[in-house]
This record gives sequence, structure tokens and C-alpha cells, in this order.
Amino acid sequence: MGVFSFFSAEHSVLRNLNPTQPKVHNFASRKLSHLLQMRTHLSAAGIVFSQPSPDPSCSFVQDDLQSLLQILPSDLHDNLLSETRRAALLEIILDLGRLPEARYLGEDGGQYIRKTEVTMKELEYAQQAVGEFGRDNRAGIEGTLHRISAIRSRKGGIVGLTCRVGRAVSGHIDMVYDLLEYGKSILFVGRPGVGKTTVMREIARVLSDEFHKRVVIVDTSNEIGGDGNIPHAAIGGARRMQVPEPSMQHKVMIEAVENHMPEVIIVDEIGTEAEAYACRSIAERGIMLIGTAHGQQLENVMKNPTLCDLIGGIEAVTLGDVEARARNCQKTILERKSPPTFDFLIEMRDRHYWLTHQTDKSVDMLLRGKNPQVEVRKRDEKCKVVIEKSKPYDTCDL
Repeated sequence: MGVFSFFSAEHSVLRNLNPTQPKVHNFASRKLSHLLQMRTHLSAAGIVFSQPSPDPSCSFVQDDLQSLLQILPSDLHDNLLSETRRAALLEIILDLGRLPEARYLGEDGGQYIRKTEVTMKELEYAQQAVGEFGRDNRAGIEGTLHRISAIRSRKGGIVGLTCRVGRAVSGHIDMVYDLLEYGKSILFVGRPGVGKTTVMREIARVLSDEFHKRVVIVDTSNEIGGDGNIPHAAIGGARRMQVPEPSMQHKVMIEAVENHMPEVIIVDEIGTEAEAYACRSIAERGIMLIGTAHGQQLENVMKNPTLCDLIGGIEAVTLGDVEARARNCQKTILERKSPPTFDFLIEMRDRHYWLTHQTDKSVDMLLRGKNPQVEVRKRDEKCKVVIEKSKPYDTCDL
């Protein structure tokens, strides 16, 4: 049986935007531009350390690991700096009265990095080095993409820190580059740590620098554009609007549209009804949305009453006797009640294995108890991105 696209005839205009689009993209073909590298060196406060990525032939990584390690006790700093796997370091865990732990990409669990427990004095030192935490108990290090999250006691004191390594990674964009050319809104879902924010950052750079779009990032925790008033060079020419506190994210999204005339809005971690409503309002004005939402798969968003409006919303409909017999179904069924806010939904099952839904068609099929067709985007052993079209959804497990 031949392979065909899951895009229907009414989307032929989209296909014509890129009629010679290949099925296989050379993932290693795009590196950080010379301009981005120069801006990174000029804007970073100190030396920018370029580390090889865990997949050096697939992507190019820039980070400032030294800045993160400097908030740690000197023995932990030295141990991690000499660690051969530091390029794969994901986060450092400091919990009061427990052994400090390092976690690495692609590994289950963590590894203790010394034999003595974390003291209150060490946590206080790290807190002073980082500075003030926001109401979401997150803080950053100015000029970097690192994120420090606090765990507090009932009295408000910090008793634990999660120090997340932030990296500017170039290469992930090849997994979705062809979809960006359509100018349609895209929603990313996936488990924590799969790389959603990293993809947001690179999409912002490509849309602003290569597609020459007016891009505004609504950066709630300064995780996309980095901490400080000057955004990290990894977002290219995109503009960044900071959010005073998480509960105001939806207001800043609307403000961005009303005041700054963006063609693209990028927002991370859509999680409330107000934010979902703001997304719909923005999409109805013809603005391209790139966002992430809580959940691992499309079904998670469909079953979430707060977020289901992002995929068109779901309502119960009562059919007449004739219609119910014609459909061979019950008289009360579930249907999508409006066009989806996001035209495409991408499930990031893994950093190198994505499933692409045409949102309206996949939602309709699932509500009817049928199996939708999806595109599988993955890397082969040579780090090229391979797109498999019209794959049955229930056969797309890792």
C-alpha cells in the first residue's frame, strides 16, 4: 500500500506552500548561526561554555554550566566540573539532610555526588547566590537559561533546591521545520523533561531570524529567554515579555497582542482556563500560536476540562432517532463543538520520537471511537529526521 499524507484535499493549499518538501531532512544541516554565536558571547555575563551534546552529530549545544555550578558548595562544584558526563547533566538535587544528587539525561534515577548530607548553611549560600524567588518558587541566573526551583517548609523556609541545567540547543527544529512554513498554530505536549521548552526556544529563533516574523515570547518563569532583563541570544530576534507572577500570564498574552502587533505568540505551560481562553482569543485574530500544555498525549488534553478548549472543546449532543440509526450509535454522543485553537498537536513521546496530529481530524476520530492517522517524526541511526505519513495512531508506541 502506498504512503500518503494524512492532510486532506482541503489542505492542498498548505501543501503547495512547499511542493518539493522531502520526507527526510538532514538533521545535522542547521547549526547555530554565526550571528547567534557572536551575540551569545557578547551578551553572556562571563565565558560561554560549549559542551558536546549527548548526540554530538545531531545537535549543537551551548550552555554556561560554570554559572550554575558556582552556586553550589565548592566540593560539589569540583566534582561535577570533572565529571565526564557533565554534557548530559540534567539537574542537581539539594535536599536538607540528604545526600546531594545529580541526574543525567537518558538515565533512570540519580547519582550521589558526595557522602555527606546537605546542610542548611549550604542551602542559604545557594539562595543568596541566586537571589529572590518568585511566587512560583522559581529563580534564574542572569544571562543564562538555568532554572532553580525551591521546596519550602510550612514556615516558608527553603529546605530543598532543584537546579535545572538550561541549554541552547540547535537541531531540534528540523523535526518540525516543514510545519512552520504553513504558518499554522502548533501545540506541544509531553512529559516533563522531554524538551518542550528547548523546542520553543529554537522555534522562536527560527521564526524571527529565518522566517522574519514578528515574534513575542510570553515568558512566565524566564525559562525560554533566560533570567535578567536582556533575553538570551538563543531566542534570536524574538522579543520577550516577562510575567510578574504566573496568575497574570493570560493578561500578558492579551497585552502582547494589543500593544506590540506580533505575528507569532509563543507561550509555555498553558495550564488554566483563563490562558486557554486567551489562546482562543489570540488565534481568532489570525495570529500564529506556538505553545505547550500539560499532558503526554492528545487524549490527556481531551479529558482535561480546563484545556479541552485548545482542541475545540467537547460537548454532548443528542441525535434524533433517524440520525442515530444512520450513524449506528447511541442518541447522546460527544462531538467537537468548535474549530481547534491549535491546528496541529505534537506528542513528544521522546526527544527523538514525535507524533503529529491534524487536531480537528484526530479529535473527531477519537470521539467516534475510531483510530486517527498521524505522522511519525523520528531520527534514524544517522540522525536524519524521517517522516512516516498516515500511520495508525494505536501502532505508534516507542
